Amino acid sequence: MNESASIDTIDPHAELRRALSSRPRTIPPRWLYDDRGSELFDEITRLPEYYPTEAEREILSANSAMIAELTGATTVVELGSGTSDKTRTLLDAFVAHGEIQRFAPLDVSEATLLYAAEVLNQRYPDLVVEPVVGDFTRHLAKLSSIGDPGSRLIAFLGGTIGNFYLEERKAFLGALSDVLAAGDWVMIGIDLVKPIERLIAAYDDSAGVTGAFIRNALVAINREMGGDIDVGNFEYVAMWDSREERIDMRLRASEPERATLAALDLEVDLEAGEELRVEISTKFREERLREELTDGGFVDHEFFTDEAGDFALVLARRA
Repeated sequence: MNESASIDTIDPHAELRRALSSRPRTIPPRWLYDDRGSELFDEITRLPEYYPTEAEREILSANSAMIAELTGATTVVELGSGTSDKTRTLLDAFVAHGEIQRFAPLDVSEATLLYAAEVLNQRYPDLVVEPVVGDFTRHLAKLSSIGDPGSRLIAFLGGTIGNFYLEERKAFLGALSDVLAAGDWVMIGIDLVKPIERLIAAYDDSAGVTGAFIRNALVAINREMGGDIDVGNFEYVAMWDSREERIDMRLRASEPERATLAALDLEVDLEAGEELRVEISTKFREERLREELTDGGFVDHEFFTDEAGDFALVLARRA
């Protein structure tokens, strides 16, 4: 058993308590993706500044038929599926190829999953659509009972793997390797390193949608934890960390803040200007992810990029 398998056993309440009590304080990204957060993120993907969506769509349009032939997967699982909008391009190719039997979207938002499943059932009447409510940082074990081992493709699109810190990425890839069988495939979307100006524009859009998405984590915490955090007291800040090659998304308190989270029996005191670290988005170079995949037990790496070289899909097989 890989030591990283413990990623599935995280207690969200204990995790949030630790995060808000640490220095610097953080908010686990899982709090971003309630139903409203999922709606806001879907809106982000349609913003003109947010290039990853169209870049990834371009890659899927150009390469999905090849991916279907190469993997021969009879089951496709999508982690953090949302509305599965881009994935339809992939599914079109798999259905045309003729071997796919099942599609299993996994997402924390049941409402979003049910909507997506309804659309997909109409589009692919002969395909079994098996929605799975779950958090891919905690419920990877659910994958072991989906489809036939050795004939599955796990899709993790959108550059979401960049939201993990290095040790979290290692744990995630190790846990994924543990629940997959030899011959199963993974396909991971990664955002590539590029000029800072484009990155900042993509994560601090002029319409303020990304800021609303990040602040919504506080709304979710208030609702679920009986909290009284003053959401309006926090300014959204996006910055580039050149050493780690990642965007760092934070919430900065404009005024001193004392908040109570009744469900955690916790009081949080913040000074004016103090920041809550909410999410990162790591940008990759090809050699970096090759090394991480190899260490996680995945081989036969294939990289597909868009014409501009902004984004990549990486296909790898469980050894």
